[in-house]
Amino acid sequence: MTDKPDNVVLDLLRAIRGDIAEVKTDLGELKERVGNLESQYASVSRRLDRMAGDIERIKKRLDLVEV
Repeated sequence: MTDKPDNVVLDLLRAIRGDIAEVKTDLGELKERVGNLESQYASVSRRLDRMAGDIERIKKRLDLVEV
């Protein structure tokens, strides 16, 4: 009778360990995906900054803005 509670606790601890391992795996994947999004955002941001400068030069050449 005393072996039964120990086995139940051990079974629960094993299940918890498995769940935690799954959460760790999911968290690692999410970190990687967020890192990819951050680098893509930075790339888009740099491109937009360059485009803004190009548009300003075009406006100046077409005399659409005062220099």
